[in-house]
Amino acid sequence: MRFTSANAAFLMLGPIAFFVLFFLAPFGLLIAESFMRPQGGVTLSNYISVLSDGYYWNALINTLLISLWVTVVSFLLGYPLAYFIVFHVRRPWGRRLIYVLLMTPLFTSNIVRAFGWIVILGRRGIVNSSLLALGLINTPLDILYGKLSIIIGLAYILLPIMALSICSVLQTVDRSLIEAARDLGARPSRAFIAVTFPLSLPGVVAGSIIVFALSVSAYVIPSILSGGREMVMPILIFQQYAATFRPDIGATLSVVLLAVTLLLIGSYLILFERRLRAVG
Repeated sequence: MRFTSANAAFLMLGPIAFFVLFFLAPFGLLIAESFMRPQGGVTLSNYISVLSDGYYWNALINTLLISLWVTVVSFLLGYPLAYFIVFHVRRPWGRRLIYVLLMTPLFTSNIVRAFGWIVILGRRGIVNSSLLALGLINTPLDILYGKLSIIIGLAYILLPIMALSICSVLQTVDRSLIEAARDLGARPSRAFIAVTFPLSLPGVVAGSIIVFALSVSAYVIPSILSGGREMVMPILIFQQYAATFRPDIGATLSVVLLAVTLLLIGSYLILFERRLRAVG
């Protein structure tokens, strides 16, 4: 049977219909809701009230800063882990074992893992108890219920995504290029900076975009580990729908958050493309 363009179009009908039905249509309804008055009618007052309120801006900036820190921490921990897996674990079964260990926490509910971090980071948790026992501190540290606890919780959850994204690219790096750099007198660190890291940048970019986007939209971890002390956009959006019963404001906040996130990711990709062209 010949595979024609008509067959390809037929195979694409299912994914396209799924995308339109479960993404474009709900998103269109969300945008329409953001322009509606509670009493009915179209208005721009929702966007005016949101964009002119400092409280909403503070929540947005707080969300973006936390997501940026989560992305940085995930990269700093995920890249060495990915490098170790690809270049230092020789046996295939060893790599598979590490991949399984990385993926296993993803099968546990975020709620369960969030409460686990409460046990670890609390004033009587494992961290404070260990530091007190070692005599490194005199009073328990306030780690829980703040930005730090949210960053730790999200980085722990999203670290496997970053590491696996980088692993997928590092596995395709031509080892002969690294060996050539070494033969030309480059030290291992210099060969890594000049050859390995630039070639792995697509994995870093993909992983950082995924981690950043998931951090921006995270609700469970910030709501549990913040203790109500840190306001982020997903919590604020939920409150508009469930507490204050203002779906119009909730939809407006959702559109603003999505627009800002897409703008930042788009700018990031443009800068990356320019950097690649400059290097090329």
